[in-house]
Amino acid sequence: MSRVPKLRVCVVGSGGREHALAVAIARTADVVVCDGNAGMSALGVRCVAGPPESLDADLFVIGPEAPLVDGLADRLRAATGRLVLGPGADGARLEGSKAWMKAVLAEAGVPTAPYQAFSAAEPAIEFLRSLPAPWVVKTDGLAAGKGVLVTDDLSEAEADVRAKLSGRSFGDAGRRIVIEQGLTGPELSVMALCDGRRAVPLAAAQDFKRAGDGDMGPNTGGMGAFSPVPGADRELVDQVIDKAICPTLEALQNRGIDFRGVLYAGLIMAPGGASVLEFNVRFGDPETEVVLPRWEGDVAGVLAAAAAGRLDEVDPPQFSAQAAVCVVLAAPGYPLTPETGDPIAGLADAARLVEVYSAGVGPAPSGDGLVTAGGRVVALTGLGPTLEAARHRVYDAVPAIAWRGLTYRSDIAAVASAL
Repeated sequence: MSRVPKLRVCVVGSGGREHALAVAIARTADVVVCDGNAGMSALGVRCVAGPPESLDADLFVIGPEAPLVDGLADRLRAATGRLVLGPGADGARLEGSKAWMKAVLAEAGVPTAPYQAFSAAEPAIEFLRSLPAPWVVKTDGLAAGKGVLVTDDLSEAEADVRAKLSGRSFGDAGRRIVIEQGLTGPELSVMALCDGRRAVPLAAAQDFKRAGDGDMGPNTGGMGAFSPVPGADRELVDQVIDKAICPTLEALQNRGIDFRGVLYAGLIMAPGGASVLEFNVRFGDPETEVVLPRWEGDVAGVLAAAAAGRLDEVDPPQFSAQAAVCVVLAAPGYPLTPETGDPIAGLADAARLVEVYSAGVGPAPSGDGLVTAGGRVVALTGLGPTLEAARHRVYDAVPAIAWRGLTYRSDIAAVASAL
């Protein structure tokens, strides 16, 4: 009796999210990461050099937002004829332009904060002054999760407007900005797999954007996360799907956009109900590092079904009762001016205690060992029967890893209040 060959999957990217995807997909499929990083290779993940268009795979899973906005999914579909999980450049605009995203949300009737978009400072500041605190100033373009200022200080907001629009802060990504009224309440992340017509939710998570304990310091790409989220039961997640994800997917369809990939809703649970802060068009990071370890079953098969437009032919994702807590270990100076090139010790030791996902890790110039090569260097995920147990497990593992100036938040999941 002949055996059915395993699905061949190529994960595109080089961060902790891609490492977590590769580990989960490898349960049932053959997987490579393009380009990956030296830390992934050291921990047993096969990494290959790109470009992805030159590789042969049954399914491509694109991790980061920048290549999606740049049209990589379109090129892969055209060049390989294979399945691709990730929207084309038309759908990726949902993340590539915050102003365009807001227009789609308005068309879809999805609750979101009042806003306006600007390319000039004076009208932007006039609008800013018309809003109550807190104020939110966002780059319209991609800024690796760092282009958002949330502040109660009007002078800080005005200075940020001028810095972004002048190009001093984020170059061309900030020459157009979105200003919106700040909303208060706990945040929630809900990712959904979409096949162009249908959407199925993954487990909810909560992430921590600020660099320092107590939500102090600048915004980052994410310093940690946990899942499940107390109060975010199936009923609440279904409401998010019905009121935010599906209307957005329908609005994209009305624009002729066949969205096959992940719609990630960043929500704030305001007193009047859930409101969308942002939409991303890919797996979140570090949310993936707490959601994927809890996903039971054939991850590769479900991703392939979404890419093929056939989510109705597979069982929806199921998640274990275990809790997961992720803590990101960062380079000194992150997110503003991360210092790199420092030797890393203890990755293998930590991997015996918790899940270790390599992000900003490179080979030492000598060819012997690993060094820091990015702002977010490693993500550690602990699993346990409760959030408290998972939290203790991951923080007990942190001392196993070392490099000069290693920094992290000590309060991830310390307070997990019910929504």
